[in-house]
Parts: sequence; C-alpha cells; structure tokens
Amino acid sequence: MDIDPSTTKYVIRTKLKANGVVEKPDVVGAIFGQTEGLLGDELDLRDLQKSGRMGRIEVQVSSSKGKSSGTVLIPSSLDLVETSIMAAALETIDRVGPCKAEIKVEEIEDVREAKRNKIVERAKQLLSEVMETGKVTSGNLTESVRQEVQMEEISGYGDSKSPAGPNVKDSDAIIIVEGRSDVLNLLKYGIKNAVAVEGTDIPDTIKELSKERVTTAFVDGDRGGSLILRELLETADVDYVSTAPENCEVEELTQKQIMKALRAKIPKDQYVEMYEIDIPETEETVSKTKKKRPKKEKKQKKRETKKPTSRFDKYNEIINDIKNEKKAVILDDDDNIIEEVPIRDLADELGSMKGKAKKVIFNGIVTQRLVDIAKEIEAELLLARKVGNVPKLPTSLEVISWDELNS
Repeated sequence: MDIDPSTTKYVIRTKLKANGVVEKPDVVGAIFGQTEGLLGDELDLRDLQKSGRMGRIEVQVSSSKGKSSGTVLIPSSLDLVETSIMAAALETIDRVGPCKAEIKVEEIEDVREAKRNKIVERAKQLLSEVMETGKVTSGNLTESVRQEVQMEEISGYGDSKSPAGPNVKDSDAIIIVEGRSDVLNLLKYGIKNAVAVEGTDIPDTIKELSKERVTTAFVDGDRGGSLILRELLETADVDYVSTAPENCEVEELTQKQIMKALRAKIPKDQYVEMYEIDIPETEETVSKTKKKRPKKEKKQKKRETKKPTSRFDKYNEIINDIKNEKKAVILDDDDNIIEEVPIRDLADELGSMKGKAKKVIFNGIVTQRLVDIAKEIEAELLLARKVGNVPKLPTSLEVISWDELNS
C-alpha cells in the first residue's frame, strides 16, 4: 500500500469488518459520507484533502463467505491532537454500502519517528563500515586535529631522546613528568616546558638540565609516582614538588586539576621535611644549589635582619618539646595552646582557624603559602625551625626562625 511521504506526519491504521460483500469505493464513500459535518468545517475531510493536510485514503478489502474485511490507511499532516480526533471519528462509521460494518483504529503511527529510527540504524551501519576500513578515527574532528598538532610539537630532548615540549630548550623553568602521555596532556592545555623521564632510571641529560633551570617535579599520585619522585630528589636538582591527586595520573588530569596542582607546588626542602624523606646531600649538590639561586639567598639574608627580643623566651619550652618531632603548636592571643597538629596538616588546620590562631610554633620551614594562610586568618607570629624563600611578607606578620632566637 503506497503512502505519499511528502507531507505525512502520521498514518491512521484501522481494521474494517462488514457483514456483506463490499468494495473499495463503498468504503471510501462511507468514510466521506458519514464524517461529513461531524467535526465542523475546520476538520472536514474533503477540505483537508484539497489543502493537502490529509492524504489519499488507501483501502485493501477482501470478501469470504459473504463477509468482508480489510485495512484502511489515512495519512495526516495535522498535529497529533487533530489526527486523533479524525481517527476517533472513523470509529463512528457503522455502515459500508448496504452492509453493517465496523471500523476499529489499531494505531496512529508517527512516521517521523520511524524515519528517525531508520536513520539511526543506517548511520550505525555506515559508521561500522567506515571504521572497519580505517578511514576515520574516533573522537571529534577538533580533538583529532589538536592531537596531531601536539604530536608534532613533541620532540626528543638530549641524547636520551626524552619526550619534551617545544619550550624545554629555552625556558628558564622546566616541569619533569613521568611519561610521554603526561607531556601530551600538558601540551593540550598550553604547557610546553615539560620533559618526561620515562621510568626510575633518570637520564643524565635531564639531571644536567635540572642543574641549570628552576625545576618542578610533577608526578602521579600513586606508588609509582612516589618512587620516581624519590629517584629525582636523590639524583636531580629539584626545586619544587607537585603531585597529582591521590590515585590519579597526570595524563588523566583536567586543565583545572593541572593548574591547581602546579599552583600548590611545595619547595623541595619543605616536602622532604613534611614527609620525613632522608635525602643524602653531597657537597656537589649544595654548591650547585648556591650557584643556581644566589640572588634569592641574598634577599633572604636581607630580610632576616629583624632581631627578636626577650619576649620570645617564653616560647623556648614549646620549642624544646617539639624540636625532635614534626609537630606544630597553635596558640591564641593570650599564648594559650589551642591545638597541636602534625606538620603535614598545619596548612589545612590553620585555614579553618581565622581569628583564633594568633601564633604558630612549629618544627618546619616557613613557605610563602603558609605566610599567605597566616595573613588570611589574621595570625601575628610564625616561629619556625627555618624560614624558606618568602618574597611577600606582610607587615602584620612576624616570621622568625629558631636560630634567630639564639643569635
């Protein structure tokens, strides 16, 4: 049975039964005759056909033993509500020709849905065929082009041909990561100064490069990352340490996660202190560190000219209690102890103590991050075993090392 698909939205499918022998013209005549004027001028079947809003009535009917049965299909471009009204009107027909008859609506088929399903099935078939022939790769076109560009930007650095971004040769600072995929992911977000060690056997070219540049080790947040970091700390001249979130890999991180991890990098000395890592320090390492950053040390000496007075003597007892432990003691404005925490938890703990914590005495290193937190919570004093490189020191905060107390 042919249905004109040009404007069809729905097809009304019905079953016909008649107690006598009837033919197609009888059925069509009964439909026009018994629905005429039934639904008003707006839904007059003849007018709807003339305007193309209802299609040609298709009838298939056969007779057997003095009775007739068949199907009636009527295409419709009306909306679903109007089509449903027309379908209901068909069921009011009770005679076809001279015979008693019954028309029952079986369904209102959404032709567009059927077409969409057909499109989906065909699209799946076409995609499968193309994938099998290897004509395209998965993923969207933009991502594919970006990956191709990134692959072109990666080069082999030094004799070891270590995967590296295009800026490694010229940048003042480098980021050491674990593998090629990590370099690719950083490139994806515009970070072009990363170089990969590809295992715990650190290439000599990367060791030498770390002596000349400000170096950040950026490793996975798993055991493998810890092992590679330990090797880097012992054999290369690392300045800062950054790690991916726990159980995450650098190659899987989003741009936001990467930038957050790099902003939270920790100076090597502080990292070693926090996690109690025993790193052998040779004379060669010391001399290289001094050569690499002479200006920073001069600034440090200049900043440390502030001499404490005897008012700090009252804290000597606390210092003696914690000098063999990686611990911090937090005091209020009246020097009452509020809390004692491990060094590794100090930054997080201070962040929630605004207005309460006024003085902090701890067996660790003062960093810029710790100074920023202390300023934010309105603390007044940081009294630490050592003071690291702190270029921005607020006037409202005193930062003093234990050595200064005895000088």
